[in-house]
Amino acid sequence: MTTRILSILCAAMVSLSASGQNAAKARQILDKTATVINNKGGASARFTISGSKVGKTSGTISIKGNKFQATTPEASIWYNGKTQWTYMKDTEEVNVSTPKESQQAQMNPYHFINLYKSGYTLGLKQVSGQYEVHLTATNAKKAIKEMYILIHPKTYLPSKVRMLHNGKWTTIMISNFRASNLSDSMFSFNSKDFPEAEIIDLR
Repeated sequence: MTTRILSILCAAMVSLSASGQNAAKARQILDKTATVINNKGGASARFTISGSKVGKTSGTISIKGNKFQATTPEASIWYNGKTQWTYMKDTEEVNVSTPKESQQAQMNPYHFINLYKSGYTLGLKQVSGQYEVHLTATNAKKAIKEMYILIHPKTYLPSKVRMLHNGKWTTIMISNFRASNLSDSMFSFNSKDFPEAEIIDLR
C-alpha cells in the first residue's frame, strides 16, 4: 500500500512539473509574439472574423500599442486606447463608446497580447506544425473564458485566434502582417472625413 501511494505521489509530481514547464514554454512563446507584434511604429494585417454572434466578415486592421483601426465592408472602427468610434456605413452613424476588454478582443485579433500576463492559466501543444497556446481564465469574472492562439514557430506571428465569450466561440484568421510606421492620428475618428455622419455618444 505504501509503495502504491508513493508511486501515485511521484506520478503526480512529475505531472505537475511537466505542466509547469508547459506553461512556462507557452508564456515564453507569447512573450516573443508580443515583441514581434508590438513594433514601435505599428503594424497592419488582414483578418477574417466569424462566429454565431458576429456572422462573417473580412477586413484590414492597423495596430500600435493598445490602439487599433479596423475596416470591413460594413463598418470602420477607431480606438485610441480609451475611446472607440464605430462608423456604420449603411446608416452613416458613428457610435462613440468606451469598450470593455471583451469587446476589444472581439474586434482586435492582437488584443490577446494584453490578456495573457495575468488571470489565465496557459497550456501548449503542437497543431499542424504550429504552436497552439490555450488560455483558460482563472477568474470567473473574466469575460473571455478561453482562448486558443495558433502561432508560427519561425516568425512567432499568430495565424488564428479562437475565443469563448458568453458561451459563444468567435474565430479570427490573420494574414499579411506587416510592420509599419503609423501616425497616432489614424486611431481617432476625424469628423471632417464624414461630414454627413450622425454622432451617437454611448458613453
